[in-house]
Amino acid sequence: MLDVNKIRKDFPLLQRMINGKPIIYFDNACTTQKPQQVVDAIVKYYTEYTACAGRSVHKLAIKTTEEFEKAREKLAKFINAKRTEEIVWTKNTTEAMNLISHSFKFEKGDKVLTTNLEHSSGLVPWQLRAEMGDIILDFVLCNKEGEFNIKDFQEKIDKKTKLVSIIYASNVTGTKTPLNEIIKIAHDNDSLVLADAAQAAPHFPIDVKKLDVDFLAFSAHKMCGSTGMGCLYGKYELLKQLQPFILGGETIKDADLKYHVLEDIPQRFEGGIQNYAGAIGFGAAVDYLSKIGMKNIESYEKELTKDLIEGLLTIPNLELIGPKDWKKKGAIASFNIKGMEPHDVAIVLDESNICVRSGMHCAYPIHKFLHFEKGSVRASLYFYNTKEEIKIFIEKLTNIAKTLGR
Repeated sequence: MLDVNKIRKDFPLLQRMINGKPIIYFDNACTTQKPQQVVDAIVKYYTEYTACAGRSVHKLAIKTTEEFEKAREKLAKFINAKRTEEIVWTKNTTEAMNLISHSFKFEKGDKVLTTNLEHSSGLVPWQLRAEMGDIILDFVLCNKEGEFNIKDFQEKIDKKTKLVSIIYASNVTGTKTPLNEIIKIAHDNDSLVLADAAQAAPHFPIDVKKLDVDFLAFSAHKMCGSTGMGCLYGKYELLKQLQPFILGGETIKDADLKYHVLEDIPQRFEGGIQNYAGAIGFGAAVDYLSKIGMKNIESYEKELTKDLIEGLLTIPNLELIGPKDWKKKGAIASFNIKGMEPHDVAIVLDESNICVRSGMHCAYPIHKFLHFEKGSVRASLYFYNTKEEIKIFIEKLTNIAKTLGR
């Protein structure tokens, strides 16, 4: 059981008042708030041992290297990777997805299979490879509820499918894809699987060994860490087969004018000066989440989701995107109020210090497929949110719908 009131004290912004009112932060799918423990870890790097990792031999550099690699170990443990070297630092999920799309070796006729549920980061890189003639790109279309269509997937995948690129949890509908089943079917067809876990890793336990997923990407800033920091997990033997697409400092062991020798994994993928403070903060965020317990977070967020969805369904003129059954959704609810633009709803809510997102959420195809061409309003929760905040939100939104909607 979470002590939410105690947890909230760790987050400086949640203690702030604006115009005498507290902030209700419901934009967690975009980025989360940072606990003081993470802020302290980042500040400590900048004030006590700022240096570059893996280069110099003085005390500060050695300390930076130790903390930088210790953070990598924490991430590996967090997702139960087989070895630390399977964690590659990136600046976010987008870069991690692009690392695979640029580095993966394809042969003529190879197919990549993805969906219309994807974030742009899991769609556009593959469109580019298809435009270049490197791959054939095909899509699994979700059902009318915005849920992954396993039957369509089984029909679309074949022996030409080299890679399945799949979102683990939708940032629009809030639904999870059945990743275990997808991976089993993919492997039976000799296909590899890249999972976008940006909306998954912050909210429930992930065990890459049990999943048997080949590649997995997620970001620090969506799970209490800093912006500009993410990671790619990849099975070690598969990472060895990839060619880096950013080369330079720290990616090579030796070079002359006509040759170079690549560094070991994962350093060969981490070109140039890294975000040491971000990685160290990521490690601190993982420590923080692990102390609370990912199962505890998942359980509590289910309670919040129930209250949120059931509350939204009572509001007149409100259209909910995705399933109406809260059990099928994560802590995300995208919706529209008839007669109002999504941005207008968000602006009115902001006047009451309620922070939500409005727009396309970097997920154009799913909005268009479900006939929400102007996007949606999205309320997304995290473990530091409260049932009282949801009650206030529903009351405010009900008033907006009754007075401004139609």
